[in-house]
Amino acid sequence: MKSPSGFAQPPRIAVWLLNLFALEEEGESVLGDLLEEFSILASKSGVSFARRWYWRQTVKTLPQLAGVGFRSAPLLTTTAIIGGFLLRKLVGPLVGPAMFAVLEWCKVYERHFTTYIFFASTGIDIAHLVTFLVIGFLAALAAKGREMIATITLGFIFASMAIVAIVYVVSSTGDSAILRRFPWYASDSFAIVIAGAIVKTHRLGASAGPSKA
Repeated sequence: MKSPSGFAQPPRIAVWLLNLFALEEEGESVLGDLLEEFSILASKSGVSFARRWYWRQTVKTLPQLAGVGFRSAPLLTTTAIIGGFLLRKLVGPLVGPAMFAVLEWCKVYERHFTTYIFFASTGIDIAHLVTFLVIGFLAALAAKGREMIATITLGFIFASMAIVAIVYVVSSTGDSAILRRFPWYASDSFAIVIAGAIVKTHRLGASAGPSKA
């Protein structure tokens, strides 16, 4: 049984993804055209078919939106990406020494050895994750409308560097213990992308707010 087309809505996650990648000035047009086609398909072929079609169009449209976003402001986007990369290279080496300095200042080693071990290992990993998240926020703020392009590119760069480093260590030393670090490396890159999605979603909400008032 077909659902009434008047009540049919496209997949929310797909709409959200399109909004993340679309520039503010073209997002409404792109979503409007897709919604019109979706409504026609829903009335003719059913909501399930229309939803599958919408997802296929989303997958095809996202790279196009990313390309348009970059071409519309290549210098701004590139600056945000390079700035995020350099900031990470600057701040990254400071995370471990800063953590040990705090542990030493608080005399955690003498008072709570188990806590010291945690912060000296997992705690540093968490600190690096937070660093990547903050860098993602800063890069997304600098990208101004092209948040996902900047943060996905940054995440891809850092993930690629991690993979190359792991392959090099394993092939040159034969020690596969470093493979246990890969989930953390993947999480670091993913944190950058999450930050970009949060910033873009916040901007979309802020821009839509006044129009609803």
